[in-house]
Formats: sequence, C-alpha cells, structure tokens
Amino acid sequence: MQHFVIAITRKCGCGGTTIGQLLADEFDINMYDRELLQLASEDSGIHLEMFEKADERMKGSLLYRISKRVYGGELIAPESNDFTSDENLFNYQAKVLRELARDESYVVIGRAADFILKGLPNVFSFFLFADESDCVARIKNKMCYSQSEAMKYIKKTDKFRSEYYTYHTGQKWEDPLHYDLSINTSKLGVQKTAKLIQEYIKFHISDLL
Repeated sequence: MQHFVIAITRKCGCGGTTIGQLLADEFDINMYDRELLQLASEDSGIHLEMFEKADERMKGSLLYRISKRVYGGELIAPESNDFTSDENLFNYQAKVLRELARDESYVVIGRAADFILKGLPNVFSFFLFADESDCVARIKNKMCYSQSEAMKYIKKTDKFRSEYYTYHTGQKWEDPLHYDLSINTSKLGVQKTAKLIQEYIKFHISDLL
C-alpha cells in the first residue's frame, strides 16, 4: 500500500487533534503531535527538555514575532554554537517528518507540516477551523475555563500558531491556497469531518479502497 501523510493545521478549539486521532484509528496509522519532539530529540541527541521549552521561549520573543527564518531543509552542525538554537530544533523536527514519510503513513498535527512536506508524494493537507461559539465551548469544557478565560486562551493560542507558521514558512497560516481543503468543523462535527477527510484521501489513493 502506498504511504501517505495527513497534515492537519488547526485553529484552537476546532477539534483538530480529535479529528486527527479518529483518522489515525480509522487508517490504523500513527499520529504525531508532541511525540515528534521525542523523536527529534533522539535523532539529534539534543535533550528533550530543550525541544519542550522552545515553543515557550518563542512565544515571548519579539524577534520571533517580527522576523522570519524560512525552513529550507538544512541542519546546523553539532560543532556550531547554534546547534541547539530554536531554528535548528525546528529543523530536526522537519527532518524526522520527512524521514517518517518515506517509511510509513501517519497523521501529523501542526508543526507547519504542510510546508515541510510539500512536494513529497501523497501528502494531504487540511486547515480546520470552527465557529467561535463552538471553539469557546470546547475549550471551556476541556480546560475548565470561564467564557472570558477560554476566549483569551483561544486568541493567544491562535496568535502563536499563526506567528510560528509565518516565522518558519514565510507564508500566511490561514491562506487556503496552502491546503488541499479548508473545513469548518462546526458544519459537520468532528466525526463527519474525519469521514470527509478519509473519503477525500481514498478518492486519491486507489489502493486504500
């Protein structure tokens, strides 16, 4: 069977991770989210904690918000002072994603995977979003937040995801031209959205039928 990758980019509270897991279960393949950090740590020899803390550092960096370091496939050599830089931590995550795509089918959540894997065969990218009321309700339930806390969390999370994407790709996160499909999960719900994506992939890969 042909290998394929489902790259899911999602707005906060739309159910994207749940949809990703439904797809992974349906196709009997792995889903990579934070698990990717462990694989990148093992591949690079850089301590896992550095990968885990990188996003938090970047969230508070003004330079990160106003600059770009567009990923080009390169790695920084271990002897360099920049070997453990945030840029190189991203590079190793990208390296792992590209190597995995040669060996297995999988679902990946976020990490600008649509850009990293662009040009590889059988990579399907989806941008998922939802109505604000549904996003707020889901975050309130998941995080036990008040209405205002949920709205603040969603705004902060989406801002970071947008800046992260632009920093590493030079492109706009919400631009539909980057994705095969952009789907409002409020219209179908998580189960039917997963089914739609599943059928879309099967339509393109005949030996999945």
